[in-house]
Amino acid sequence: MSRTSRRRAVMAATLLVGLGLTTACSSGKTASDDSAGSTGGAAAGPKSGKISLTYLQKQGDQEYFVGEAAGAKARADELGIELKVVNLGNDANKTVSEVQAAIAQHTDGVIVVVPDPAVGPQIVRTARDGKVALLTSDDQICATGPDPAACAKADLVPRIGFSGAQMGGEVGKRAAAEYAEAGWKASETRIVSAWKQDVTVCGDRVKAARTAFGAAVPGVEAIDVATDNTPTGAQDKVAATLTANPGVKNWIVWGCNDENVAGGVTALTNAGLGPDRVIGVGLGAYLACKEWGSGRPSGMKAALFINGKDVGALAVQTMYDKLRNGKEFPAEGFAPTTMVDATTWKSSGLTCG
Repeated sequence: MSRTSRRRAVMAATLLVGLGLTTACSSGKTASDDSAGSTGGAAAGPKSGKISLTYLQKQGDQEYFVGEAAGAKARADELGIELKVVNLGNDANKTVSEVQAAIAQHTDGVIVVVPDPAVGPQIVRTARDGKVALLTSDDQICATGPDPAACAKADLVPRIGFSGAQMGGEVGKRAAAEYAEAGWKASETRIVSAWKQDVTVCGDRVKAARTAFGAAVPGVEAIDVATDNTPTGAQDKVAATLTANPGVKNWIVWGCNDENVAGGVTALTNAGLGPDRVIGVGLGAYLACKEWGSGRPSGMKAALFINGKDVGALAVQTMYDKLRNGKEFPAEGFAPTTMVDATTWKSSGLTCG
């Protein structure tokens, strides 16, 4: 190799090293750190100028998610953010295509509530390749596998929502208090624990409910019921459970959300069980309040009020802080909750659509 050729080779190598170091510094990671940005997206901030976000929601017509979208839009307006909200329904494939569409429309960040956590790795790859920040709300997803429950903590995508353990614990404690007040016997009582069993946060909630209830009331048998997290799905499954257990006198119902509990209480009511033989403790309160608004006695005795507006607002704020100021996402961010019943729900701030 000539002296001139050697000089050019050295200059080229030096330039490549310099570029590599510049990239590492600007992204806040080294070339070998593949995990950084893989779960939270590639956009690091700070960003000047207009910020645009896309909020993808499963079951966007459900009362809770309608509130979540409203909270997100209100906060976006306050911050001067351009926000697009998309209803995914229950279509997991649409989740991926809508993330791709958002990237094509030059969104700066994507917030997603997935219909199915199995699409998590594909969503993470798509966001990372498109260089957009990624945040989940409500349900978790994993960057490296379909099951967030089997995921290493470092591979969980940052999430805004509620603490499943805290929520479930409150439900279990209230169910125990209602049970004690009713004066039931453990031998005559069963618990229906209903949830979509591939959703991690649902599992966290019902497990915590069982632990809290069991600490106060030992000896009551729980029956796990797999549902699709809808009222009709829960109603059908609980009706079948009731048929399979004809000798049970009293029933306690809890689950992942208000839909499971409302569906379970309806199934028990349709089978002829009066409200004095049913203790339902909902999670959400957006369906429970409709029962209470009728003024009739109900098996829905209480519900944990989780305000979707708070989650939507907190998710948008968290994404804004990341994009505008470069503030790192928390692993999880939690909104507050309140236990309500037929006598307190109106004063709690809960609006019943």
